[in-house]
Amino acid sequence: MSAPTSSVRLSPIPPESTDAPVVRHITCVLCEASCGLEVQVRGPEIVSIKGHVDDPLSRGHICPKGIALQDLHTDPDRLRRPVKRVGDDWVEIEWTEAIELAAELLAGVQQRHGRDAVATYLGNPNVHSLGALTHGTAIPRVLGSKHVFSATSVDQLPHHFVAWAMYGHQFLLPVPDIDRTRLLVLVGTNPMASNGSLWTVPDFPGRLRELRSRGGRLVVLDPRRTETAAVADEHHFVRPGTDAVVLLALVHVVLAEGLASPAAYVDGLEELRIAVADFTPDLAESVSGVAAQSIRELARDIAAGEAAVHGRMGVSTQEFGVVCQWAIQCLMAITGNLDQPGGTMFTSPAIDIIERGLVGRGHRGRTTSTVRGLPEFGGELPVSVLGEEMEGPTPAIRGIITIAGNPVSSTPAGSRLAERLTELEAVVAIDPYINETTRHAHVILPPTGPLERDHYDLIFHTLAVRNTARWSSALFPRGADQRHDWEIARDLVLALARRQGRRLPVRQQVRLRMSPRVAIDALLRTSRRGLSVRRLARTPGGVDLGALEPRFPERLRTQGQRISLTPPVLTAGLAALRARLPELRAAAASDDLLLIGRRHQRDNNSWMHNTTRLTRGRPRHQLLMHPDDLVARGVTDGDLVTVTSEVSSLQVEVRSSDEVMPGVVSLPHGYGHRRPGVRLTHAIDVPGVSMNDLTDPARVEGVSGNAVLNGIPVVVTSAGAQQEV
Repeated sequence: MSAPTSSVRLSPIPPESTDAPVVRHITCVLCEASCGLEVQVRGPEIVSIKGHVDDPLSRGHICPKGIALQDLHTDPDRLRRPVKRVGDDWVEIEWTEAIELAAELLAGVQQRHGRDAVATYLGNPNVHSLGALTHGTAIPRVLGSKHVFSATSVDQLPHHFVAWAMYGHQFLLPVPDIDRTRLLVLVGTNPMASNGSLWTVPDFPGRLRELRSRGGRLVVLDPRRTETAAVADEHHFVRPGTDAVVLLALVHVVLAEGLASPAAYVDGLEELRIAVADFTPDLAESVSGVAAQSIRELARDIAAGEAAVHGRMGVSTQEFGVVCQWAIQCLMAITGNLDQPGGTMFTSPAIDIIERGLVGRGHRGRTTSTVRGLPEFGGELPVSVLGEEMEGPTPAIRGIITIAGNPVSSTPAGSRLAERLTELEAVVAIDPYINETTRHAHVILPPTGPLERDHYDLIFHTLAVRNTARWSSALFPRGADQRHDWEIARDLVLALARRQGRRLPVRQQVRLRMSPRVAIDALLRTSRRGLSVRRLARTPGGVDLGALEPRFPERLRTQGQRISLTPPVLTAGLAALRARLPELRAAAASDDLLLIGRRHQRDNNSWMHNTTRLTRGRPRHQLLMHPDDLVARGVTDGDLVTVTSEVSSLQVEVRSSDEVMPGVVSLPHGYGHRRPGVRLTHAIDVPGVSMNDLTDPARVEGVSGNAVLNGIPVVVTSAGAQQEV
């Protein structure tokens, strides 16, 4: 199938107005920081965007992405009406026709090949859209297929897996109490660029200054001197894939030196002592490069109290991500820093998604993937199996709907996945852009943009460093030909049900027809906080509900409201780690290269590279490589190099940098837009390649099935050189 072109007529941008500017307060929905913004508007025009200084959570902070919201709103490439593919062209169609076409395509595949023949992929932006959260999940439910995938198993599944196993709910995710901590330890995470991930911590730079002003310090473990590591009091380079050994060594020291002080509801201390007995600091040094004495001193400092440890992308997207996250939770629990001020804590949100049952506790293994037999978690299969489920003479997946997701860019072996998409009988997308994935769609249903819809953070209020509640009304009305994502989901679910020959229960129909605003208002009014949408809408920045408070053991969802330090499903990963130790030790002594990803403040995963405001300045797409590694391979700074992994190779410019430790190279996530049919703005041609073309879907985290995106063995040569792999 040839790639479609992007010749689509888009709705014109409204003309400027001469009215006086009006000040409005909204939430930025482009990342997990969820900053409060103060926007001046004049009719349909944005005059200025700045941080809202009186917002109790973000306190006036803003990053370049927040300012770029105006570019997203006026982007000429953003789809505003549905389009269908006709040959190599895109043609705008009416909404009724588009919804019926999407339902016909998806239902037709299920009628011919069975319920599981249609897959759903849910991208990261879904959690940043209220309508997607309240209504979007009804789409995979009405389809009833086991083939549900999301960005969760790309970068964060170990977090949810460990929370489910230890605390009884996949969203009992503790966050560092940065506003009161004495010691903050960050492993494989870069909040100076991200302002937190699975940790809503807007204005991290300001909070770090406050930490230092009260005598606290920041310690970072990372194979790259990230923006956060560069401002840390201590930075320890750690070889990719060995973080688990370092974290277990920290637990070992606390237990071996008698420094443990767990809460009364914590069980299994002796079992944990036995489990980590052989993970000594000396062993950790031999495989990771982190000095044994540094590990001992850090463990003692954590045990002294008011310390918080947080690990994120760098530790979740590697071979032993679950062991890493389990070790972090054990470390917090045995040192008495779990659920205590200054340690890692749990929120008390106005709308408690856990207590209200809005998110399930989690479960594992109710279904498995067809080809490899990998178990689901929380109703989703690991995304690493998505491509293989489409392969073979009788593929398990014959159609797909992607919702605010770009798996060709974001998941392992994206180029191979793109080839499989061309062979599917039905590809439907709910997305405002023609990107690396949606270019293969038969029909695209574009939702309104962030400035055209109401918002309340159901997820990120649950992960915030302070208890707050904020309602954000749409800044602009939607166009007459536009639809909100919740309306698209409502209409598509009803159309699918009709084609399935069934009538949805009345209660479900009522929920589908209820706007997100009405649903949130009902949840707020029936909460213990006594809030309402009206009250929040009249309070710029929302309301401050106070600092985080201890919630355990009452908030635990485990049997007897107790924590087991050694659930068998978690300790199972230790055997595989021990078996890999000789190889890890040998690799540490070799000159082999390991690939890691990276993210930048001006990037937003795989999108928003089509705005001049975010893409101007020094290029950020290059492969970072230590100067010593360049010399050893006869490569010069700025050269075009070939990067080869077990599954693929690509070419990219190299940049010499001592930011990365020797033996490590780094590519940014979310690049590689130069593919036929991808529509970026006419003025911008973003260089770079997709790191995920080098990642192997066969390599998954051994316990949870999360994709392995860090610590990928690669060979780097001059672009013209021949290298046998």
